[in-house]
Amino acid sequence: MAYYTWILAFHVMSFVSWMAFLFYMPRLFIYHRENANVEAFTDVVKIQEYKLHKIIGVPAMWATLLSGIVMLYLNTGIFESGGWMYAKLFALSFLLAYHISLGKIRIIMIDNFEYKSSKWFRIYNEIPTLLMMFIVIMVVVKPF
Repeated sequence: MAYYTWILAFHVMSFVSWMAFLFYMPRLFIYHRENANVEAFTDVVKIQEYKLHKIIGVPAMWATLLSGIVMLYLNTGIFESGGWMYAKLFALSFLLAYHISLGKIRIIMIDNFEYKSSKWFRIYNEIPTLLMMFIVIMVVVKPF
C-alpha cells in the first residue's frame, strides 16, 4: 500500500487526460462537419483527430483503466464500502463505449463528411460531461 497514493495520483492524471480527449474529439468532429467543403481545413482536422485519438486518447484510456485495476487489486475492501464503486464502474462502462464510438466516428468521417449534423455532435459532446460529473460525485461524496 506504500505506493497506493502514487498510483492514485497517476490514475487521476490519466483520467484528466482521457477526459480531455473525450471532450475535444467531438469538437473536432463539429469543425470537420461544418467545414466539409474546405478540403485544406478538413485535411488538417483529420490529422488532429488521428493524433488526438492515437497519441492522447487511447494511451490515456489504458493508463486510467490499468491504474484503476491496480488500485482495485490493492484495495479489494473498497467494494465493501458501499455501492458507490459499483455505480462508478457502471458509469465507466458507458465512458468506454463512448470512447469506442468516437474512434468509429473518426473512421467514418474520413470518407463521409456529412455523417451526422454538427448539432448532433454538440449534443453528443455532453455525454462525457454528465458521466464525469456522476463519477466524481460517486468517488468524492460516496452517496451509496
